[in-house]
Order: sequence, then C-alpha cells, then structure tokens
Amino acid sequence: MAEQSGGNRKDASSGQGREPAGVRPLSTVLKTLEIIDFFSRQGAPVRLGAVSSDLGLSRATAYQRLFTLVEAGWLDQDATGAYRLTMFATRLAAAALEQTDLGTRVEPVLSRLADRIKETVSLAVIDRGLPCIVARVETNTLLRAVQQIGTMLSLDGSASGRVLCAFAEGHILDRLRTGEHPLPTEEIMQKVRADGYAISSGYTQSGVIGMAVPVFDARQKVIATVSLVQPEGRFDLAAILEPMLEAAAEISGLLQGIQDRS
Repeated sequence: MAEQSGGNRKDASSGQGREPAGVRPLSTVLKTLEIIDFFSRQGAPVRLGAVSSDLGLSRATAYQRLFTLVEAGWLDQDATGAYRLTMFATRLAAAALEQTDLGTRVEPVLSRLADRIKETVSLAVIDRGLPCIVARVETNTLLRAVQQIGTMLSLDGSASGRVLCAFAEGHILDRLRTGEHPLPTEEIMQKVRADGYAISSGYTQSGVIGMAVPVFDARQKVIATVSLVQPEGRFDLAAILEPMLEAAAEISGLLQGIQDRS
C-alpha cells in the first residue's frame, strides 16, 4: 500500500523512488483474497453454493474466484467437491511468525497496557507442557514480582496455566493430563470459563496475586494469555480487568490478521 505522506511514496517501477500519484489497489485481487479470509474462518470444507450465499456472490463469480485460488495453489477440493485451504497457507503463517516474532508483534500492545495500569505485564503460551512467558513489559514500580522472558509457570497454580487449561481444546487438554505436571481442578477450570479470566494467589511466593485473560487465534481458540503478577496489597480487579481484556482483544486481532484500516 502506498505511503500517504507526500514525499515518501515509493516508485513501483524502480522500487526506490516514489509511486505515481493516484495508485489504487487492484479490486479484483482484493475480492479474490476475501475468499481466503472466508476460508480461514471455516472449520470444514465448504461447497460452492455455500461460498456463493455466504459472501453474496453469484455462483459464476464465486466459481471464478475459487478456480483462480485453486490454480494458484491456495485451495483444493475434497472427495465431495467441497473447497478447502491447502497446506500452502501454513507456509505463509510460518513465514509471518519467522519474519516478525510474536514478542515483537505484541510488545506495543503490552507497553500501552503497562502504561495504563502501571503494572508489569506479560504474554504466555504453552511450551513443552507448561506456560512460558514469551513477552514482557516492565514498569518502574518499586514492588513487583520478577518473572523474566522464558520463565516457566505452573499449570495448576498460575493464572496463565489455569486459563490455558480451562480453554484448551480437548486433544490438548488430554495431552496435558498425561504429562507430569498437575492441572487445575475441574471446579477451578469451570470458574475460569464462566468468569473469562483467572486469578491465583501465592503460588510462587506469599503476598502476590496473579491474573490472566485469554488471547484467541483465528479459529477462536485460546493460544496465549495476557497476565500480571503484583503485590496483594495493590491488587484491584475492578481497575485492571477491562484494560487487560482490551489488550488481549487487540493481540487476538493481531494474531487473526485483523488490522486497523482506518
């Protein structure tokens, strides 16, 4: 997309100068790419009629775009004739993660959250069967719990572990259950699902409280948490819940490819 700041636009012909004024994206390409976005939100192959009706396209137009994506290697058809994404899409996802790692992508969001609530905040994912901190933004508060990037947390005792277990897909939860690390009780996990967040207290040291909220991927599956650990005397759920949920929603949007196009 062309830069909007006058003298800094790039020239498409040379790659180094400025683009001609008035350049617009190719609408046919954008409309075809909408098909890929549509399939990224499906849980199963989709037939031509459903694509046509769901996207408000004529069958001929839908077929033309599907055929284009099949020829390009983005889609194929199963034995019933329904369309589905090919594994080619995984190459793009892997490249995106490699070119800009997860921590780098979410750091601006975590920084804004830390400034807003004046607390150190982290992002954690499951790694080798345990929650692991993969991004962190510190504040200058005098009293804070120290948890560096790479710190492994408890599944049953930490707020992040409770969220990641409570919202885990069935096969992931089964795999965690067969591991060596204890899981939260079903009662705790039911409460986390009902509340939409988890709180833990004193699992590594007395006098601290942890809180975590879920981050969702493009399939609306929980793959990470936004969390904090702070001294018990400073913990105020009413003050931090909304900011943390908003930050988690913003990170979810990044992971789902939702961008601010305003």
